[in-house]
Amino acid sequence: MKRFLALLLACVSTPSLAQGPAPKAASERLWLGSAWYPEQWPEERWDEDLRLMHAHGANVVRIGEYAWSRIEREEGQYDLAWLQRAVRLAAKHDIKVVIGTPTDTPPAWLTQKYPDTLRVDTNGVPAGHGGRRQFSISSPRYRAVARDVVSRMADAVGNEPNVIGWQIGNEHTDESYDSAARDAWHAWLKAKYGTLDRMNELWATAYWSQTYTAWDQVPFNAAAGNPGWMLDLKHFITEQWVAFQANQADVVRGKVPAREFITTNLGGLGWANRFDRYAINRGLDLASWDDYVGTGHLDAYRNGAVNDLARGWKRQNFWVMETQPGFVNWAPVSNMLYPGETRALAWQTVGHGADAVLFWQWRNALNGQETMHGSLVGPDGKPLPIYAEATQIGADFAKASSALAGTSPNAEVAILQDYDSRWAIDFQPLTKDYDQIGVLLDYYRPLKDALGAVDVVSANAPLDRYKLVVAPSLNVIPEALAKRLADYVRKGGHLILSPRSGLKDEFNRLDTTRQPGPLAPLLGAQVEQFYPLDEHVAVEGGTASIWAEDLTKQAPDATVLLRYGKANGWLDGHPAAITRSVGKGRISYYGALFDKAVTQRLIDAALANARVSRDFATPPEVELMTREGQGRHIVILVNHGRTPQHVALPAPMTDILSGGTTAAVDLAPEGVAVLQRPKTGAK
Repeated sequence: MKRFLALLLACVSTPSLAQGPAPKAASERLWLGSAWYPEQWPEERWDEDLRLMHAHGANVVRIGEYAWSRIEREEGQYDLAWLQRAVRLAAKHDIKVVIGTPTDTPPAWLTQKYPDTLRVDTNGVPAGHGGRRQFSISSPRYRAVARDVVSRMADAVGNEPNVIGWQIGNEHTDESYDSAARDAWHAWLKAKYGTLDRMNELWATAYWSQTYTAWDQVPFNAAAGNPGWMLDLKHFITEQWVAFQANQADVVRGKVPAREFITTNLGGLGWANRFDRYAINRGLDLASWDDYVGTGHLDAYRNGAVNDLARGWKRQNFWVMETQPGFVNWAPVSNMLYPGETRALAWQTVGHGADAVLFWQWRNALNGQETMHGSLVGPDGKPLPIYAEATQIGADFAKASSALAGTSPNAEVAILQDYDSRWAIDFQPLTKDYDQIGVLLDYYRPLKDALGAVDVVSANAPLDRYKLVVAPSLNVIPEALAKRLADYVRKGGHLILSPRSGLKDEFNRLDTTRQPGPLAPLLGAQVEQFYPLDEHVAVEGGTASIWAEDLTKQAPDATVLLRYGKANGWLDGHPAAITRSVGKGRISYYGALFDKAVTQRLIDAALANARVSRDFATPPEVELMTREGQGRHIVILVNHGRTPQHVALPAPMTDILSGGTTAAVDLAPEGVAVLQRPKTGAK
């Protein structure tokens, strides 16, 4: 008990973490590696593993994130000498190390002795041992013991010159509904609202007689309910994850040199929204995520956009901390990627701003839930067929590293991605067919076809650098955000809002000003009614489906861009898209989900109107990506198709991978070219 109290006192107050550019090591070169679990294998095997890593071009490895039972086999009995030996042995092979904190998998003795550390699901059922993520992020005891083991790891290896970074936990996922979390929830509400009367007013709890007269009456579960309550619950869960993460990160930061970065690897295929990922990354040095294809083959637009999303979490380059070496084990069909497709995937992530690619995993464990997952070497310790492709990636990265160092995608166009808005629509979708990520991608595709780089950023990010900003499904627009967006337009920016924008305020209440709510006066138009559609409706030059809104002009200088044709009787002949010039810029509202051709036409016109410079054209299957910095302009081309492609360049460029200068590139299926433009940067 004394030990627990001492640990608890150490983590009662968690300081806010400093923000700034990532330490130099994060982006000084291209990093290639894998997740390695030396604790699962005899120590005499380690040297051969590291030799094989170095032979395929690896220069970094991640270790430790599932090793708590090896580090602390019994309470208070620590063994960190093996971890120190692994770090030092990696150094002999010129392989740097990222240390993963092991708090995703507490040992059995811990959860058996202290059941208050176990995660409790929404039905009140505690998790059991034998898997992972069985811990409660809100348990004071679990935070204390997690902080302790991380502190001891930092003492043991934090000052090793071969360690360059730390990963907090692994793929944050599940919140807990235990008693400590419930108490924290009620305290959080009281701190936010001050009085029950204010909370009741803003949640409109007179509806269905939901009014609360005591804080502990407010439900705490994952069920559907009052939209204001649901949005606040998401904010609370986010803050619990931030505090859980900071509890470990601040002790690391207090013990290790400033040259070592701190990150966490976010899973859920990037788009997951169990919590606000901008908030999760705010106190970290570096964003990282786990890039998996799963069933099928690489969807270049979707995967490109989610890499742009990851870059937008901190508005800087990021790491891919895990990716599949050919195949996974958890997909409905865990098929192997085509030969060359793993390399194409790696280079696509680099093209979108990744400075590191690490495979999960290095070697198949002999048993365990993910033993059938793809790896670079088999259970016998010998290379598998994908190892040769990893070797090619290693050779590529060695050739391109110096040219790519210090560069990043530089976009003139941004798409806004907002977690409050996504949650609000998820809570009240009105149609199963309104896929918010699909809507975002419908705008992303024509933008990416025209440009080497597109940013995906928070609605609260600085926007002055962008000529054009597209805000798909921006359902929640608080007054402060509306003012920022209006200022952006008046200063010369071009803003496009899509359907469902401006319906709610920051409390997830219906705005009393019709859509787009506080931006309606700027637009000089409003939405009279929205219509979830069960059929296609005609618009000039095409069709709309799934969702359509009836727009009316309020200002004489607002211009109708597009009208509905024969529709559902409510929309016939009415405006479907409206634009207005305001100050030095322009605001537009697209009131329906238009077909591909109509969307392409609207986006092409918006790019021209905003004077966005298009990049050079490539065949449809070839993706063009650009990175700039240090006086260098890099072009990365990836052929995502199954046939060879010829790409004519606008000017001769240096071929970084093949050598020499070329005016054209021939790409095999899944082929890659990395080029450097002349210093003029001609497009």
